Amino acid sequence: MQFFSCFWTALKLGLTSFGGPVAHLGYFRDAYVVKLGWISEERFAELLALCQFLPGPASSQFGAAIGYEKGGWLGAVGAWVGFTLPSAILMVLLALGLQPISELLGVGWIHGLKLAAVAIVALAVLGMKKSLCKTPAHHVIALASLLTLVFTSQAWMQPLVIVVGGVFGAMYFADYKNYQAHLSEKRGKLPMVCLVAIILFFVSLLALPVLMRMGTGAEATAGLLRAGSLVFGGGHVVLPLLETSYVDKGLISEDAFLAGYGAAQAVPGPMFTLGSYLGAKVGVGGNVWMGGLIGTVAIFAPGMFLLALGMPVWNWLKGMPRARGAVSGANAAVVGLLAAALIQILGYTLDADLTVTLINLAIVLVLFYLHGFKKMPAWLVVVAAGVAGAFLF
Repeated sequence: MQFFSCFWTALKLGLTSFGGPVAHLGYFRDAYVVKLGWISEERFAELLALCQFLPGPASSQFGAAIGYEKGGWLGAVGAWVGFTLPSAILMVLLALGLQPISELLGVGWIHGLKLAAVAIVALAVLGMKKSLCKTPAHHVIALASLLTLVFTSQAWMQPLVIVVGGVFGAMYFADYKNYQAHLSEKRGKLPMVCLVAIILFFVSLLALPVLMRMGTGAEATAGLLRAGSLVFGGGHVVLPLLETSYVDKGLISEDAFLAGYGAAQAVPGPMFTLGSYLGAKVGVGGNVWMGGLIGTVAIFAPGMFLLALGMPVWNWLKGMPRARGAVSGANAAVVGLLAAALIQILGYTLDADLTVTLINLAIVLVLFYLHGFKKMPAWLVVVAAGVAGAFLF
């Protein structure tokens, strides 16, 4: 059954994908494109571009979209549950009072896992550049995206550079030679129901202030729904919005909030499972586990709902020749986006001590060689990096 196939594959990623949303893209490409061949490199970048436009947890939406490609909506649900479950359970256990793993085992292994993420993302960038940047124009788009994102830090710049790449792609890569072939494809009608539902979804957000006045549990749930509906750019961007909803409203202490946020960066899988911790800590629904479940669903549901509505609209649009050109340009911009992210996470290798920096770089190069040339599985690369980090740092 497709649900279980997607679930087990995503569960392995949920157990080993350390390093945050950017690193997840490298793990996903290695599993879904290189190892399993579930989707092509082009479709991988296309879905990534789509998820960058949607609010909510981009890596979780991306994994669900790949699950949809493999097994329809059952595959999408299986991929989301598998990727989210390990992190959500760990975060609820933390809310129950379990000592954070970083305190039990030290921080060296976490540093090693971050170095593994650097190597895996570097391979992803090189592989996608080879597949998606086939002309000088594609390289120009990728380089422009890279430079823009390196020198700006706003999360909204990520979807913007993809839009700009798509505009240039529509102008320069539209395939009119095969226009009749495009017309012969069965695109169907524009899914107006989805467009109307998207509009109604954002209108419904106006009701969240009313929900916040209906008690502590409702207020906590509304805060998570708002974060999942309005945040672009991944886990780090959600921090200020959730802090306003929980700490400023007196639902949780600042120390407890920061403890959860720190743990969310240390566990594998999506950082949005901070919502699992917050729901459990507040006790939404009457107990810790019910709170964790409600918190998980509340913060993830808006983004998944928009993905379900957005996929049919996107698939209809991309059948047009100019839209196909836009996809090609957007894919090149995605390469630049990942290259900029790689530069950012390379910061994990830098240290005030030159010797430590050189050791970090040596570990990254060894992991890059083992994974890229010796085909060591990603999960084994992660384990080896964690062990090396535990002994060396």
